[in-house]
Amino acid sequence: MTGKRDTERPYDIVLFGATGFVGTLTAEYLAAHAPQDCRWAIAGRDLERLKQLRERLTAIDPGCATFPVLHADADSPDSLRTLAESARVIASTVGPYLLHGEGLVEACAEAGTDYADLCGEGEFLDRMYLRHDVRARETGARLVHACGFDAVPSDLGVHFTVQQLPQDVPLRVDGFVRSNAFFSGGTLASALTVMSRGPQGLRAARERQLYEPRQVGRRTRAPFGTPHFSRETGFWALPLPTLDPQIVARSAAALERYGPDFRYRHFAGVKSLPVALGGSAAAGTGLAVVQVPAARNWLLKRYEPGAGPDEERRRASWFSVRFVGTGGGRRVFTEVSGGDPGYDESAKMLAESVLSLAFDDLPDTAGQVTTAVAMGDALLVRLRAAGIRFRVADAR
Repeated sequence: MTGKRDTERPYDIVLFGATGFVGTLTAEYLAAHAPQDCRWAIAGRDLERLKQLRERLTAIDPGCATFPVLHADADSPDSLRTLAESARVIASTVGPYLLHGEGLVEACAEAGTDYADLCGEGEFLDRMYLRHDVRARETGARLVHACGFDAVPSDLGVHFTVQQLPQDVPLRVDGFVRSNAFFSGGTLASALTVMSRGPQGLRAARERQLYEPRQVGRRTRAPFGTPHFSRETGFWALPLPTLDPQIVARSAAALERYGPDFRYRHFAGVKSLPVALGGSAAAGTGLAVVQVPAARNWLLKRYEPGAGPDEERRRASWFSVRFVGTGGGRRVFTEVSGGDPGYDESAKMLAESVLSLAFDDLPDTAGQVTTAVAMGDALLVRLRAAGIRFRVADAR
């Protein structure tokens, strides 16, 4: 493998989009937790806002007073190429990624630079696989998408669950997500973009299937489940149309430990039937509404990108993903849980992901890979140390 592993570069990590809502939280986390010898920088298109953020980071770590700020614009390929060539690992919080993300992915694939983002847009992942996976494999770049609440708790939670089950047998895992969190303008923009592009997303997924390697002697599946009452958890289970199941299935396809026949289903866990029915109706109505451009634009104007829940609201937020795993005559219950999922914990997950890519002894992988494949146990250890809980739970 060639690329960044053999090249001395000015920075270990560069955070692109650092002045956005989650970008600022990620920068603050790195200022507080990055190793002293970590050479990192913040980047974006507005140098004045970056300098203001540097002052804020200096209050956390006085060493940030002379911290590098780098100019780069998602619409400027030359600036993105320069950025990618300057770092060993790039983290991006600039979304919606379908609109603003490909240039940096391409630059990192060409430069052999590891890349991580918070993308929850399945169509973007499929298109980046089709366009840049081969080149990234050639240069040694690891392109690791969905390094936040989408989809680290699911991907590493299933990875953790599988480790509690017998080897070399068919395995079944169901995940049940619960949270009380709020969203930011940037998250809404990404969600509306995805919801408004159903046909395009389906075409990209089908095209990807034509190019992905076929499994020989093994099978992995992530079917869309059906609503039901889960006796194991005590929740009404509503299928969640997120990219988490696809991420988990790709990890399972790449890792023999998931067994010869693996299936994962992903649900929202809701305590009461009326809430479950109301949630299903609201989701259907929302999907229909966002197909109308005027309605979609009205929603976007109500929640501007860059804004999000304040610190008090985030402190009161929490998430839990409970897993039920079966295989080889054994059943296990596990749980991944933490604080505010979309912002504080997502910033933590992204920061620890890039720190892991930069400094941990990891498997020799390249191309578009998942967090479980690229970092696996190393990232799990980091997240546990950072306060995200992975545990074997008791039955209900």
